[in-house]
Amino acid sequence: MSKMVLHRPHLTCAGIAFALYFQHLVSAIEVPLDSNIQSELPQPPTITKQSVKDYIVDPRDNIFIECEAKGNPVPTFSWTRNGKFFNVAKDPKVSMRRRSGTLVIDFHSGGRPEDYEGEYQCFARNDYGTALSSKIHLQVSKSPLWPKEKVDVIEVDEGAPLSLQCNPPPGLPSPVIFWMSSSMEPIHQDKRVSQGQNGDLYFSNVMLQDAQTDYSCNARFHFTHTIQQKNPYTLKVKTKKPHNETSLRNHTDMYSARGVTETTPSFMYPYGTSSSQMVLRGVDLLLECIASGVPAPDIMWYKKGGELPAGKTKLENFNKALRISNVSEEDSGEYFCLASNKMGSIRHTISVRVKAAPYWLDEPQNLILAPGEDGRLVCRANGNPKPAIQWLVNGEPIEASPPNPSREVAGDTIVFRDTQIGSSAVYQCNASNEHGYLLANAFVSVLDVPPRILAPRNQLIKVIQYNRTRLDCPFFGSPIPTLRWFKNGQGNTLDGGNYKAHENGSLEMNMARKEDQGIYTCVATNILGKAEAQVRLEVKDPTRIVRGPEDQVVKRGSMPRLHCRVKHDPTLKLTVTWLKDDAPLYIGNRMKKEDDGLTIYGVAEKDQGDYTCVASTELDKDSAKAYLTVLAVPANRLRDLPKERPDRPRDLELTDLAERSVRLTWIPGDDNNSPITDYIVQFEEDRFQPGTWHNHSRYPGSVNSAVLSLSPYVNYQFRVIAVNDVGSSLPSVPSERYQTNGARPEINPTGVQGAGTQKNNMEITWTPLNATQAYGPNLRYIVRWRRRDPRGSWYNETVKTPRHVVWNTPIYVPYEIKVQAENDFGRAPEPDTVIGYSGEDYPKAAPTDVRIRVLNSTAIALTWTRVHLDTIQGQLKEYRAYFWRDSSLLKNLWVSKKRQYVSFPGDRNRGIVSRLFPYSNYKLEMVVTNGRGDGPRSEIKEFPTPEGVPSSPRYLRIRQPNLESINLEWDHPEHPNGVLTGYNLRYQAFNGSKTGRTLVENFSPNQTRFTLQRTDPISRYRFFLRARTQVGDGETIVEESPALLNEAYTKNHVDIATQGWFIGLMCAIALLVLILLIVCFIKRSRGGKYPVRDNKDEHLNPEDKNVEDGSFDYSDEDNKPLPNSQTSLDGTIKQQESDDSLVDYGEGGEGQFNEDGSFIGQYTVKKDKEETEGNESSEATSPVNAIYSLA
Repeated sequence: MSKMVLHRPHLTCAGIAFALYFQHLVSAIEVPLDSNIQSELPQPPTITKQSVKDYIVDPRDNIFIECEAKGNPVPTFSWTRNGKFFNVAKDPKVSMRRRSGTLVIDFHSGGRPEDYEGEYQCFARNDYGTALSSKIHLQVSKSPLWPKEKVDVIEVDEGAPLSLQCNPPPGLPSPVIFWMSSSMEPIHQDKRVSQGQNGDLYFSNVMLQDAQTDYSCNARFHFTHTIQQKNPYTLKVKTKKPHNETSLRNHTDMYSARGVTETTPSFMYPYGTSSSQMVLRGVDLLLECIASGVPAPDIMWYKKGGELPAGKTKLENFNKALRISNVSEEDSGEYFCLASNKMGSIRHTISVRVKAAPYWLDEPQNLILAPGEDGRLVCRANGNPKPAIQWLVNGEPIEASPPNPSREVAGDTIVFRDTQIGSSAVYQCNASNEHGYLLANAFVSVLDVPPRILAPRNQLIKVIQYNRTRLDCPFFGSPIPTLRWFKNGQGNTLDGGNYKAHENGSLEMNMARKEDQGIYTCVATNILGKAEAQVRLEVKDPTRIVRGPEDQVVKRGSMPRLHCRVKHDPTLKLTVTWLKDDAPLYIGNRMKKEDDGLTIYGVAEKDQGDYTCVASTELDKDSAKAYLTVLAVPANRLRDLPKERPDRPRDLELTDLAERSVRLTWIPGDDNNSPITDYIVQFEEDRFQPGTWHNHSRYPGSVNSAVLSLSPYVNYQFRVIAVNDVGSSLPSVPSERYQTNGARPEINPTGVQGAGTQKNNMEITWTPLNATQAYGPNLRYIVRWRRRDPRGSWYNETVKTPRHVVWNTPIYVPYEIKVQAENDFGRAPEPDTVIGYSGEDYPKAAPTDVRIRVLNSTAIALTWTRVHLDTIQGQLKEYRAYFWRDSSLLKNLWVSKKRQYVSFPGDRNRGIVSRLFPYSNYKLEMVVTNGRGDGPRSEIKEFPTPEGVPSSPRYLRIRQPNLESINLEWDHPEHPNGVLTGYNLRYQAFNGSKTGRTLVENFSPNQTRFTLQRTDPISRYRFFLRARTQVGDGETIVEESPALLNEAYTKNHVDIATQGWFIGLMCAIALLVLILLIVCFIKRSRGGKYPVRDNKDEHLNPEDKNVEDGSFDYSDEDNKPLPNSQTSLDGTIKQQESDDSLVDYGEGGEGQFNEDGSFIGQYTVKKDKEETEGNESSEATSPVNAIYSLA
């Protein structure tokens, strides 16, 4: 039972006299929450739960009309229907829940929910009164069918306004309206085309593209989740000019391009220049203006005489609607919308009136009085119009109730004077106007209860000397008892001076002294008796640190001592703890904690920081802090020291062994001149994955002790790894093992799934628990499943592997699945239910009525009739269109007949197949696909694709036989995509960044060669070649003529042979060569030949190198090959690959000169290395070739 208080009256300046008159009524009784007291006190009924006033139910479900109440004794319930007593026992379909007033109307055995529509009201009664629920208006949801109607084609001029009416069937609740095409594609909406709040579709102006689809109004009903579609509207737009989508997109003025006359705005809704609208306080106000015009108008909203309400307005539907949320009286006034385009503007004024259903100012509250006390109930409500107040008592009008001399009704207030036992009742206040009503229950309970002390007996309160303290003595009684405090049995009441007594029974001491110790007695008294309790107070000495730690500067490796001497009350237990940098300090083997201080042995840099000594008892604490500075290697020397990974931690120790935790401590290793930043604690268990180490937790480098959380039934072993900026240390030596006790699992497996692997099974899988989740031996899993039907029965199986297969299942039906973990200690909590599906079978039907519409040369549009869902036998994945190229429309062109497919995911009936080859014959067939695979194939459809543009020619080869011409050769396109009508060649000369003008040549479809006469021997040429069909030009192949040898050679090649100095140079070189040949001949003639040895009789020395035909020549060093030459297999000297001879640029023949010295070799692109090597010879020694190789 919650607190029930008699509230003090509200005082205003105008009602001071009235307040003084009722001053003696001020009283309050609070009922404590103690269940023992509440169960003993009588209480009139209180409604705690009820259905909403306007209650709409789903006709497919049972009906539950809620009514819950509390009281003592427990209330009984009854109902009225349409103002008359509703006999629940006479109707077998109607029952009432036990210890509740909730009605249950069951239709499992038949019946019409509509027969139970009406207005219901619940009555909760006990010996002390009757409480009423609100009147609950029960209605059954309705989803009426759309009336059949014939919709004619709507003809409309382009640019004219249009509204398509929806007029949905009147459902309960009202359906949600939206517009789509008959193929279920959403209608695109913008400021020109939009849906009004009444469901109609408005066109500010109609454009030709609006006729490309039809328009169907759809109504979605809430409870049945069904969508009903109205017969679609078809538009026929009369236009002055033919439609050209591309020209419209590029035109700056779409309407003038279409020949549509621009018009000023005009309102389509609401009509006229003004209208009015009434709205109730607290709901959302929606104002709407929809205008026609060319171009489509823009809408702006204003409020006359001020701004739109701040923080609660929102523009919707492309600014055509203004929503004001949570309307209040201040939102009344005149609003206007301004519709404007470049032709003009127009406004519409909407007068808004805000009315209000009743709302509470002062809702009557429950009133608890003692016999002879006074009180009142206040019921104040407001509304527009002002609501009428009606009082009822126990469900009957107060005027018709038995007279009560202690009760007086004064409008919205009932005054009670000198109430007596037996006056308890439940009063109802009904505030109503034309827009609604409020009903509130408030009971008046008259209690006579002797005093009771609610605190425990013989309390002991301890307090530190000179601190503030409070002694509590909660009490209850009716009439409200008077409470007094006494000390050590003395007769004087304690109140005043160091003591202050509060109305709730507490005694407060501003400052507790030693002399305040003793036994205190609280006594509660009323006319029915008294009760008392004792509290013992002890005053303790404070805890103080008389000598705390001091700031120190010490050297590394020394032994500092931090003092902490404490004085405290000897009757209290003292605890001394140390903090380092405000975190708990682990006292390892390098530290020693004593009664009056802390000693650190072998202090290191990591020990530097703030140290705090905290001395605490159960009542108080004191602390003292000091900073310890550790001098280490100077900074300049520290930077020079090599940094390495830290040494491994050592001496792991397990302490504070508990059921689910353990403290692990370790001694850090040397940080090797790089501070340790982290410690990684790892664990290993020997049951599930012996020998495998797992990360457990991570701690900062300043910590060398940690409390580790443990899981049940794990045989733990721990190790620690230190980390610094260089890397990680080796793992420490493992700790001793620690075995935790087992327990039942606390979690269930995750990732539970149910899916079929065959058409007659369902495989249930899950992620098993790991070693730290098993919690006990013999881990197993209880698998439960049933068909998704609340009336179905559960099947179960216990397994140890994370998989179970259910056989002999129907094809693709939903199952409810639960997987629960269990070990020898018990089961995990009840698992969540997961929905799975049994196996799928291949679909049984194929799509029908497959229709093909050619979009262009590479794409077609498909439509088909979807298969019935019952034939899919699984989850519909997609529709597939299989297609293959059967032949080309060009004769003697081989094509690949490889089958391809396009997927259309989901339940749809249209799609597009693209990337087809133009000018080809195709075949196509449709299937529907589920998780198992494809269903049967539809009838094969054949279709041709029109001509398209060709692909690029297969190649474009460029040859330069000389400096005056360039030869081009190309091949036909790999994919003609139609009948070729010719080739188009564009080319331009370029030299570096400079380009010449573009020239164009057109060729017949059979021509594949072209010779270009060069006008500029220096520039290169860039060629763009493409084939064409009747549809247009195809893809372009781009090539460039080869680069010349170099610019210097190109510029001088024409003139060099006719220069006089060149002719003279050639003659000198020829003479020099002739002299060299004569000298060589003379030298050679001086050397003789020795007799030829008989090859059969004598073997040559293997070291002899000049053996040839049984003889060898004696020659001097002059005839040896040059050091940089290579000797070929036939003994000739081979020219180096780096020689840049003009022969290298020929097509295999030797360079030749005419009598006039001109070079007549072909000048083309340099061949590959293999080709040039085959043409090399001793001609490299020719002076002419040598000269050209140097040029």
